[in-house]
Amino acid sequence: MEIISKNERNSNERTVCSLKEIEKRKIVEHNDLITSVAKMDKTPLKIFELAVSCIDTENLPKDNTIYLSKEELFTFFDVSDNGKHSRFKEAISKMQEQAFFEVREAKNKGFKFRRILPIPTVEWTDYDDKVMIRFNQDIMPYLIELKQNFTQYALSDLIDLNSKYSIILYKWLSMNYNQYEHYSAKSGRRAEQVESYRNPSITVKELRVITDTVKDYPRFDNFETWILKKPIEEINAHTHFNVTYDKIKKGRSIDSIVFHIEKKRTADDNSYKLDDQAYIEDKKQKEETEKDLVFEAMKSKYTQILLENMLLSPYEMTDTALMAGLQAHVYPLYDELKDLRGLNGVKDHLSYVASKQEDYSKRNVAKYLKKAIEQYLPIVKRQDLS
Repeated sequence: MEIISKNERNSNERTVCSLKEIEKRKIVEHNDLITSVAKMDKTPLKIFELAVSCIDTENLPKDNTIYLSKEELFTFFDVSDNGKHSRFKEAISKMQEQAFFEVREAKNKGFKFRRILPIPTVEWTDYDDKVMIRFNQDIMPYLIELKQNFTQYALSDLIDLNSKYSIILYKWLSMNYNQYEHYSAKSGRRAEQVESYRNPSITVKELRVITDTVKDYPRFDNFETWILKKPIEEINAHTHFNVTYDKIKKGRSIDSIVFHIEKKRTADDNSYKLDDQAYIEDKKQKEETEKDLVFEAMKSKYTQILLENMLLSPYEMTDTALMAGLQAHVYPLYDELKDLRGLNGVKDHLSYVASKQEDYSKRNVAKYLKKAIEQYLPIVKRQDLS
C-alpha cells in the first residue's frame, strides 16, 4: 500500500500540511542506523527523516515509495520566500550526489561496514504539489524490520534543530532514553544498568565517529563548542529533552562524555493513567518509599560525613531524589566498608574521595560516590584475604 499525502487521495482539494499534523508523526529507525555515520549535511538529513516519518510499518509502502507534498516540505523547513523551489531542487540534488550512510554492524570481533545511498530517486513536476520519494531497498531493513533494537522519536523535535550535529546527537540520546523508559517499566536490568541509559557515556573517539568529525575540530575546545555545547543548547530549547553533560578525564585529556537526560514534563504526561487504580497505588507506594528513604538519609551519620567533606551541600539535601538514591544505593556500601574498617575507615575513604573530586563530577553526586565506593570495596576485601 502506498503512503500518500491528502493531495494524492483527493486531487480536487489542495491541502497544506500544518505543523500540528507534523507533530503527530513519529520516526522509527533501527539502532544500527542511529549509530551510523551520516555523510550529509543538515538539509538532506532532515529530508530523509521527514520521509521516514511517512512509512507505515503496518502497511509497508509499495516499491519502497512514499509521497510528500511540496507544501509539507516547505512547512517542515519553515521556507516561505520566492526562492523556495530552487532551494528545494538544490537540496534534492545535493542529497542524491553526496549523501550516504556508512552503517556499522557488529560482526564477530569487529564491524561490518555498508555504504548506502538512502534515497536514489525523487520525482516531482512544476505543476503539481506532489513529490515522490523512493527509498533504496538496502536502507529499508533499517526502517521496517523493527522487532528489536529500534528507536522511536518525534518528528516535531527535529524541526528547529539547525545543525546535523544536533540531529545526530538528539537521535543518539533518544536511543538511550528509549531504553531507559523500556527497562524502567519491566524487569530484566539492575537499577544501575537502567540508570546508565538515562546517563549514557560515550568516548570522545566514538562521538567523533558518529558525528563524522574524526578529522575536524582537532582542538577539544572547538570540538566541545560545535559538537556538544551548541547542539545541546538546541536540543534543550526545541525538543522534549533537557540534557547536561560531564567531561571525564583519563590522564590529562578528556576521554569520554557522560550525558544526563531528563524528559520535559507535558500537560498530558500520564493523563491516560489517572483513572488506573493500580497505577495510582503503585505511584503512592513509590512516593512513600522515597519519603522513608529520605528520612533515613537525613538521620544517617554518612550524610554528616559527606557534609563535613563538602561532598554534599545543604542545598543538595533538599533534593529528595538525590537523598533517596544515596540511602538506597550508596549508604549500604558504606555499611559494608564500616564492617570491614570501622567508621573511621569510611571517614578516611570519603576524605580521599573529596581530595580527588574534580568539577566535572559535582553535578552527579550520587553516581560519583557510588562509583568511588564500588571501586574501593574490592580492594579492601582483597587486602583482608591476604
